[in-house]
Amino acid sequence: MGCGVVYGLATGVKAFTKEGDAILIQQPVYYPFREVIEDNGRIFINNQLHYENGRYTVDFEDFERKIEENNVMVFLLCNPHNPVGRVWTKDELERMGDICLRHQVIIMDDEIHCDFVYPGHHFTSFRTLDAKYQDSLVLYTSPSKTFNVAGFQPANIIIQNQKLRKAYRKANAAAGYSQGNIMGQVAVKTVYTKGARWVDELLEYLTGNMEYMRTFVKENFPKAHFVEPEGTYLTWVDFSGYGFTDEELEHLMVEEAKLWLDSGKVFGPETAQFERFNLACPRATVVKAMEQLKAALDVHVRWN
Repeated sequence: MGCGVVYGLATGVKAFTKEGDAILIQQPVYYPFREVIEDNGRIFINNQLHYENGRYTVDFEDFERKIEENNVMVFLLCNPHNPVGRVWTKDELERMGDICLRHQVIIMDDEIHCDFVYPGHHFTSFRTLDAKYQDSLVLYTSPSKTFNVAGFQPANIIIQNQKLRKAYRKANAAAGYSQGNIMGQVAVKTVYTKGARWVDELLEYLTGNMEYMRTFVKENFPKAHFVEPEGTYLTWVDFSGYGFTDEELEHLMVEEAKLWLDSGKVFGPETAQFERFNLACPRATVVKAMEQLKAALDVHVRWN
């Protein structure tokens, strides 16, 4: 147990690297990944995901080149990926894992969204892959997203390699964190043993929210592109077709549509024309948000 996954990632950064070491991430990715690297004096290296025909893939040649050229020590993986919604396949994970093994790179794998996978896709945990990867793996999971218990700060940090586990425990102790939140521990046990029905009903509801938004975007926002999510409860929408500047898009979302989204620019400079929507909410909230956005965009189209 740890004090939340982001804390666990920061602790891993301090445990497995020293100041000035390089750590690889894949933008656009959950922005605390970059923060825990740079806030701890490490060097952030980016293997930008390849975006083509509305889908994201890994540029494996760039992945290995960045590791070689920068002497990368740790790779922070997000699976399922937040915000682009990819659920990495077994083949993709093994290709990344093999490159990391060749260059003795530790894999810190955040699987916090693993319960949110949509029909036609299958989640593969790095923990289930060949034994050769396990000594290089630090796995992070948590029930916080699935069961809405983030306030208890629960996290499961699984480290098979005894040397890495000892280093993590030392860094954790140095931060003054010695015992897990007892309420969090009870919550973890409870939801993992009694929460299956909740997850099934939640996924059904989220799938409905996704279907509603997908249809609405297609029918009402012809210049936007809804990136099809394979997992997570987040949607990633490309508004670059409207020709806004980054500042105009932000103004439209916040001041005109009255929506408080995560702007794509916080996930990396190349995605400033994207917006991340959180659909883990009542359907009525999604409907209201889409109608407000349509009204704001209709005004823009009318005047331009």
